[in-house]
Amino acid sequence: MSDVPGAPADLLRSLTRAERLLSRRLGAVLADDGLSIEAWRVLCLLSDGQGHPMSEVSAEASLPPGTLTKLVDQLVDRNLVFRRIDPIDRRRIRAYLSARGRREYARLDERVRASLAELGVEQAFDLISHLDDLIGRLDPARQREHADASGPHR
Repeated sequence: MSDVPGAPADLLRSLTRAERLLSRRLGAVLADDGLSIEAWRVLCLLSDGQGHPMSEVSAEASLPPGTLTKLVDQLVDRNLVFRRIDPIDRRRIRAYLSARGRREYARLDERVRASLAELGVEQAFDLISHLDDLIGRLDPARQREHADASGPHR
């Protein structure tokens, strides 16, 4: 892309290529169980057991709300996910992993980790913190969250 190593175009190209190749690899692992990368993203988010509003799941899975609804419907049909009305804000719906969903997530997580271990990408986990930092700098919503969390400035 560029004659100058480290140019912004190289960063974008490298990140895009890495994401596509990783998605293809993990997609092949998940395909044995009839799951897509998008479904895996939803299961990963819900694996914390907290339950998440559908709007948050949509944003984190990078899916438009209508597409997410169809995907979650499929996960509900497979008894991997269930939905409940938010006990605090009854206008919101929260998604959770079912007991079966937790077991399937744990099993698939092992398979995904094994696939990544085959690549010898232990250093990639250091990369995650750098990418999270980059995302935080690029995402205005995260910048606001950080400012809110750090309290008023003097």
